[in-house]
Amino acid sequence: MAKIGYQASHEQFKPSELLKYVQIAEQAGFTHVLSSDHFHPWSEQQGQSGFAWSWLGAAMQATPTLSYRVVCAPGQRYHPAIIAQAVATLAEMFPNRFWLTVGSGQALNEQITGEPWPVKSKRNARLKECVDIIRALWAGETVTHHGLVCVEEAKLYTRPQTLPPIIGAAITAKTAEWLGSWADGLITISHPLPKLKEVVEAFRQGGGEGKPMILKVQLSYDRDEETARQKAHEQWRNNIFENILMTELRTPQQFDAAGSFVQPKELDPYVRISADVQQHIEWLQEYIELGFDELILHNVNREHEQFIEVFGEKVLPVLGSP
Repeated sequence: MAKIGYQASHEQFKPSELLKYVQIAEQAGFTHVLSSDHFHPWSEQQGQSGFAWSWLGAAMQATPTLSYRVVCAPGQRYHPAIIAQAVATLAEMFPNRFWLTVGSGQALNEQITGEPWPVKSKRNARLKECVDIIRALWAGETVTHHGLVCVEEAKLYTRPQTLPPIIGAAITAKTAEWLGSWADGLITISHPLPKLKEVVEAFRQGGGEGKPMILKVQLSYDRDEETARQKAHEQWRNNIFENILMTELRTPQQFDAAGSFVQPKELDPYVRISADVQQHIEWLQEYIELGFDELILHNVNREHEQFIEVFGEKVLPVLGSP
């Protein structure tokens, strides 16, 4: 059994639509929501990109039983002191319902500041600095720091009684091993099982043994497989490339150019595509057996009311735990 969540994809839907979907997901029995935090969508076809932090306050008020996570990249687009304040405010208003998940970011979103886009090693070092700053501010310290990011005499006056965990985002085993030493948990995305096993094992070996692990599962469900595949290809073909490319492309138009070469069958290792609910249950069970505590389901096509209804009725009772 695992906690089963719903992916609120700001790149694909207007914030008002997503608010409706999380309310429906709560009624259907989902227990968690993962919110993306993009400035740009992955493609012109997706065509949205609302501000996650504005939306989170409204969504958490509207769905009192759901817990929320957001994937954020402090250090360039966001100053870590601002993220520390944003999270502290949500955690004070909605105790024990919010976890911060952090990663080193993608040029698609972070390079809008006009600052140089650092190499991966420098982005990782910057991320760790930001996490240390956030934790110090949550502890009530007055923080001055001069490094890859700078802070001058910052102190948070509104802090929650219970501090939220900081979960590290990793795609590769190398990053997962590094995260194991300092993050409170791991979040990653669904890949072929051998690669996913490497990520899990590396995180545990790096110090993550016993810490929570979250998996964002990319899937496409519809009434027939041909439709599920066609709609997945339309919406998500730009998202199957190696991380070295995904973090460096800078505009939706560049992602569209790369995705134009992707054929529908090539989605299979990265998106679980089927009209058979039992097949989806078997795939999800494999992830639970790897040790993931939370599965966040992202139906990459746009038929979300149908997806929530069917999975709420047929999948959550089999795999989900409260």
